[in-house]
Amino acid sequence: MSVRTRDWLKFGTLVAIAFVFGLAFASTLNLPKKGGATETFAAPVIPATAAPAPLPLSAPALKAATDFGDAFVSVAEHVKPEVVFIRAQHVERGDNQRLPPGFQDFFPNLRRRPQVEQGSGSGFIVSPDGFILTNNHVVAGADKVTVRLYDKREFTAKVVGTDPNTDVAVIRIDARSLPSVGFGNSDSTRVGEWVLAIGNPLGEAFAFTVTAGIVSAKGRLLSGLQQTRYSIQDFIQTDAAINPGNSGGPLVNIRGQVIGINSAIASETGFYAGYGFAIPINLARTVMDQLVKTGHVERAVMGIQIRDANPEDADAVGLKQISGVVVNSYTGDDSPAKKAGIQPGDVIIALDGQPVDNTPQLQQRVGFKKPGEAVDVTFLRQGAGKKVVTVRLARAPGDSDSEVSAVSSKSKGDAATKEEMLGISVEPLTQDDARDARLRPVLERGGGLVVTDVAPDGPAFQRLQSSDDPGGPDIVVAVNGTPTRNRSAFRDALKNVKQGDVVTLQVLSRSPDTADGWAGRVVRIRAR
Repeated sequence: MSVRTRDWLKFGTLVAIAFVFGLAFASTLNLPKKGGATETFAAPVIPATAAPAPLPLSAPALKAATDFGDAFVSVAEHVKPEVVFIRAQHVERGDNQRLPPGFQDFFPNLRRRPQVEQGSGSGFIVSPDGFILTNNHVVAGADKVTVRLYDKREFTAKVVGTDPNTDVAVIRIDARSLPSVGFGNSDSTRVGEWVLAIGNPLGEAFAFTVTAGIVSAKGRLLSGLQQTRYSIQDFIQTDAAINPGNSGGPLVNIRGQVIGINSAIASETGFYAGYGFAIPINLARTVMDQLVKTGHVERAVMGIQIRDANPEDADAVGLKQISGVVVNSYTGDDSPAKKAGIQPGDVIIALDGQPVDNTPQLQQRVGFKKPGEAVDVTFLRQGAGKKVVTVRLARAPGDSDSEVSAVSSKSKGDAATKEEMLGISVEPLTQDDARDARLRPVLERGGGLVVTDVAPDGPAFQRLQSSDDPGGPDIVVAVNGTPTRNRSAFRDALKNVKQGDVVTLQVLSRSPDTADGWAGRVVRIRAR
């Protein structure tokens, strides 16, 4: 018997079971023969001692129904111990701590109490030695991350690395011999397959909830999500109920294998409305491997803005089927695609000989190649037919700053701890900053870290200017003689600094007396 025949037999059996259940249910109701909006009916009277009639199921149908239910039970029992509850805590140290102007003069010792924000989400254990996969947005910006296991043990977690471009994060707890998930192949997952979503919807009260549904669609783009310039979106859509708090939990197939990370919902109310979205596990594993190995994700780019082809694009270049990716524009004059001769309006249909149907496909195939690697791009051009060019990929700007965020267990080498020693918060310059004429000279000098906040009770108070100060912000370009173009360099420069040590900062400050509006100065701060 062929696989297709067996699949149809299974499907027919399930339809028969549903039909029999429906008949049995309908027979218990005193339904009217004619409908009427104003007509009322008495509820059927059932003797208290009467036992419900057994459903008229044949032995094979009953076994099929039982096996189907048992499969869900087995998957839930197997996977639930591998799912974790994550609590993320962030202490607001910015303006909430500052007093209104003039108050400090009269009450020099008065400080506002720091505001503590807490959120929660889900994750799942991917190795017996404590590595956990979750969403970036679950742990982003947290000062402390706590993990609770299914057996109710709690651990303080360290953030191994995060990637906002895919919304994937890896954290780790100090534990051994943990149960870990098995991975499926999200590329081979089919629309219509049964799946279970496991996680902690709506917080602690509903921890380790299991919901079921099917894969509703694949390759979804979600334009409503906040995304970075190099975001990669390739969501699996499911109608398994997903709510806030499910983020980071696993989407599991009927074999108990993880095929996705539950990440988003499409809903006008912010709660479940039949549309949930998960990051494909094949994409997440590629990101995870890099985060575990290096703490950050290095991504390659072609230097183009793209979108899916539409019917007009297909007609213009002579495509019989509506597929491929349209080049909208270049990301800059140094675009690798521009150098190779690709033009806006071209429709990319293949990469290294493999067909390209949509935007997520091209993003993934390019994004996870190595910067400097050469790829053959096949495209169609209006009036010129098919062309093939070789593009040498570039490194995506700013990826070194998508690594370990200031979220961890406050270990000695943690960037957040080092920032606290100086009483400041810093962030890397972004591509958006490059468009700011005032900041462009800083980038031309090599860039640096923006001082976003100065703690009023810290050693840098009144020594450095933050983003909120009228004359700010200052830009830290070196620490103890080591250039600090990103958070990784900043952390390394402060690696050996101890409490009481003097730290020398080279800073760029706004100045009306220089040609580019910036002047260098040296600021020395004693670490607390």
